[in-house]
Amino acid sequence: METLIELDKALFVYLNSLGSENYDLIWLFITDKKSSIPLYLILIYFLCKKFLLKDLFKYLFITLLLILFTDQISGFFKDYFERLRPCHDQEINSYIRIVKQGCGGLFGFFSSHAANSFGLATFFYLTLKNYSNLFKYLFLWALIVSYSRIYVGVHFPIDIISGIYFGIFSGYIFSLIFLKKNIFNVL
Repeated sequence: METLIELDKALFVYLNSLGSENYDLIWLFITDKKSSIPLYLILIYFLCKKFLLKDLFKYLFITLLLILFTDQISGFFKDYFERLRPCHDQEINSYIRIVKQGCGGLFGFFSSHAANSFGLATFFYLTLKNYSNLFKYLFLWALIVSYSRIYVGVHFPIDIISGIYFGIFSGYIFSLIFLKKNIFNVL
C-alpha cells in the first residue's frame, strides 16, 4: 500500500508540474462548480423540449438525489480514510503548484467533483443516448473537470480515479432506478 501511495504522489507531482500560469485562470474556471451551470442548463432545455413536465421533474428529482448521494458518500469516505489533500500534505506541498486559494477540506479521498461529474455523465448518457449521440461528450467534460482537481493541487490521481469509478457506478444505479429496471436482476 505504501508503494501505491508513493507512486500516486509521484504521479500527482508530475501532472501538477505540467501546469503553467498562462492557463491557471482557465483551470480555476473549470474546477469551479459554477462552470458546469451552462452545460446543465442546456441539458434542462433539451429535457424540456423532449419530455412532458412530469418526466422533466422526474429527471430533476433523480439528478438531485444522485448529486446528494455521490456528495455525501464521498464526504463519508474523506472522513473515514482521512487521506490528506496534496495541498495539506507536508511531504510535498512545498514544491507543488497550489493554484486554488483555499484548497478545500483537510482530506481528499475520494473526489466529489469526479464522482458528481461522472455520476451525472453516466446517468444522462444511459437515459438519453437514444435521443442523441452527443451525450457521450458529457464524459469528456467530466474528465476535464476531474483533471482540473489535480491541476489546481487539491486531489491525488487515486482520489480522482476512485471518484470516477464511484460516479460511474452511481450514475448506472440511478439510471436503472429512473428507467424502472430491477437493480438486483441487472447486477
